[in-house]
Amino acid sequence: MRARFRAWRCFGNVILTIQKRSAHNTARKVAIVGSGNWGTTIARVIGSNVARKPDMFHREVQMYVFDSVLDDGRRLTDVINTDHVNVKNLPGHVIPPNVVANPDLQDSVKDADILVFNLPPMFLEETCAQIKGKIKENVLAISMIKGLDHSKKGLHLISSQIKEILEIPDISVMMGANIAEEVANEMFSESTIGSKSFESGRIFKELLSKPYFKINVVKDVEAVEFCGAFKNCIALGAGIIDGLGYQNNTKAAVIRIGLEEAYEFSRVFLPGSKMATFFESCGIADFIVTCYGGKHRLVGEAFVKTGKKLNDLEAVVPELRHRKLPGPDTLEAVYELIEAKNLENKFPLITSLYRVFFKEGSANDIITVLQSHEEFPEIMK
Repeated sequence: MRARFRAWRCFGNVILTIQKRSAHNTARKVAIVGSGNWGTTIARVIGSNVARKPDMFHREVQMYVFDSVLDDGRRLTDVINTDHVNVKNLPGHVIPPNVVANPDLQDSVKDADILVFNLPPMFLEETCAQIKGKIKENVLAISMIKGLDHSKKGLHLISSQIKEILEIPDISVMMGANIAEEVANEMFSESTIGSKSFESGRIFKELLSKPYFKINVVKDVEAVEFCGAFKNCIALGAGIIDGLGYQNNTKAAVIRIGLEEAYEFSRVFLPGSKMATFFESCGIADFIVTCYGGKHRLVGEAFVKTGKKLNDLEAVVPELRHRKLPGPDTLEAVYELIEAKNLENKFPLITSLYRVFFKEGSANDIITVLQSHEEFPEIMK
C-alpha cells in the first residue's frame, strides 16, 4: 500500500513538473518599446503583473531605453538596472527588478511575444524600421502612442503605421485619462483598450489591470485611438482660454464643443464609430483631464501669454523639457482633412484653433466660436 502511495505521489510530482514546464514554455515574453514617464509607469504595472501571473507571462520584461550619460557619469540603463529607478523620466518611483532596461533596441524585442509601444510619435517610424524583420512572426502588439501618422495624406492612425511597417496583422491600442505621475502614485485611474480580437483584449487586460488601474475593453479600435490624438487639439484651445483669463465655465464649453466635433469628425472620417466609445475613459474623461492638467494646455496658455510661435514654446514651458508635443501636428493634419472636404463650417472650433496657431488668427476668435456655435441635432439621432 505504501509502495503504491509513493508511486502515485511520484507520478503526481512528474505531472506537476510537466505542467510547470508547459506553463513556462507558453508564458508570453513582454517587451516595452519606450521608457519616458508614461512608458516607465506602464513598466511598473507590467512588471508587477507578470510576476504574479507566471502561467500567462514570462517573468522578465525587457524595456528599451534610449541610453544617455547622467550628470554623475553613470549610464541611465545601468542606474535603472541597479537602483531600479528611472531617475531621468520617473524619479522617486521604484521599478520592479524583473524589468530590465536594454539600450539595444533589436535585442530588447527579438524574443518578445508581446510588444508595448510607448514612445513619442515622431520617433516611431525610425524605431519600427530598425526592428522590421527582427521580431517574432505572430507577435501581439499594443500602441499607447497618442498622435497621428503625418507621413501620409489622409487620416492615418499610429496603429496603422506600426501594422504596415512591421506587417503585424492585428494591433490593439490603449488610451485614457492617464496622467503618468498619478498612475505611478497608484491613484485610481481608468483606461480604454481598443481591440478587434477578444483574445488579444483579454490578454492585454490581464497584463495591464491593477486595482488602481481599471481597464475597459471595446472593439472600436479606430475611435479609441482617434480620441487619444484629437483631445490634444482641444487641450490647446483650453490653454488659450486660460491664457485669455477666462475660467472653468468657459473651458467647460470648449471641452463640450470639442467632444461634439470629435464625434462628428469620426462619423465623417471613421464610419462605424460608436457614440458609446466617446463616453469611455479614452473619450470624455481624457478630454477633461488633458484640458485641465495636460502639457498641451500649458502650451496653449503660453502661446497667448508670451506671443511666441509654437516652435519657440518648447524652451519657454519648463514642463516640456525641450520636447516637441504631437498636438500641433495633429491639429494641422485634422484641419487639412476638414478643409479638403470643405467642412470648415461643420467644425468651427478646430478651424478657429488652426487659424490661431498657424495663420496668426486672434485668440479671441475662440470666444466668438463658443458664443455662436450651433447645435449638433443629428448627433442625437
